[in-house]
Parts: sequence; structure tokens; C-alpha cells
Amino acid sequence: MPEGSTPNGSNHVAADALKGLVERIERLEEEKKALADDIREVYGEAKASGFDVKILRKVIALRRMASHDRREQEELLEVYMAALGMQ
Repeated sequence: MPEGSTPNGSNHVAADALKGLVERIERLEEEKKALADDIREVYGEAKASGFDVKILRKVIALRRMASHDRREQEELLEVYMAALGMQ
């Protein structure tokens, strides 16, 4: 068996590449957790300032949407509410 090969035919280069990818993913996961903690802290500040966090989350979700998608969602909401006698 050639040096650096494993019984299934892969070599150290593939193992090194795999290890590098796994380590990058692990670092990114750590960064993602840190960002999530930061975001949670900002929501806590918003709540302490008297803002409704549930509504704040909805506003942020709406801002992410394309304007035509947002309008379509609002129109559907109005149709559903009217059908349920909520308007």
C-alpha cells in the first residue's frame, strides 16, 4: 500500500482537506453562536427600553421581505381576516 494511503484508497491530502473543512465549519458555528448571543442581548435591551420584542421581530422579518412579497402577504391577511369576520 503506498505511503499516505488508507485501506479504502484515500490519501492524507483528502484527510487534510476534510480536517480543514471541519475546522472551518466548527469556527463558523462558534461565530454564529456568538452572533446569536449578541442579537439576544440587543433584543433584551429593546425590551428593557419598553419595546415589544415580538413586534420588533415581526418588523425585522417584514423588512427582509421584498416589497411585493410583503404586499401580497398583507393582502392575504386582509382576505383571511375578512373571511373570519375580524375586520
